[in-house]
Amino acid sequence: MQVLYIHGKGGNAEESKHYEPLFPQDKVSGLDYQTFSPGDTGREIRTVVEQLTEKGEEIILIANSIGAFFSMNAGIDGLIQKAYFISPIVDMERLILDMMRWANVTEAELEAQGIIHTEFGEDLSWEYLNYVRSHPIKWNVPTQILYGEKDQLTSLATMKDFAENHHAGLTVMENGEHWFHTEEQMAFLDNWIQEAK
Repeated sequence: MQVLYIHGKGGNAEESKHYEPLFPQDKVSGLDYQTFSPGDTGREIRTVVEQLTEKGEEIILIANSIGAFFSMNAGIDGLIQKAYFISPIVDMERLILDMMRWANVTEAELEAQGIIHTEFGEDLSWEYLNYVRSHPIKWNVPTQILYGEKDQLTSLATMKDFAENHHAGLTVMENGEHWFHTEEQMAFLDNWIQEAK
């Protein structure tokens, strides 16, 4: 088996090393994607997955936050045996609309300006929003989801809807955050993967 790790925003492929002890019999690698749009990054991920498949590898995917969203836009679900999603972005349209609300930006304003910079550091893009709306997620992979109760980006209701609609397992960490990084959170994550294997 090949374990492929797709990082979230601000992450990197080095994070994949954390998962090596959890999959001692398998090869673990990470992808440092160079683009940051669903179409382009999806193509990067698909290229790597196809290369692994051509070598006869069976693939387990571990994807974090927006890395899960990019992976679900890569058209790879027929090539993946199992997926572990950590704090995945499962409804990007909802998140963009939430960010527009936080920034007090209307759809008309975003369409007129194309890109609007926000005080909280995210760029809102009309093109990105349209892409998301015209490319609904299709995902048919046995998937386990880890979600932090205090995730500010995706509501528990949204995550539950996604899990139900995609027959995915959902584990909620009480007081967990979107970014799993503390010693307690990482121990919970490790235990979750071991139990879900």
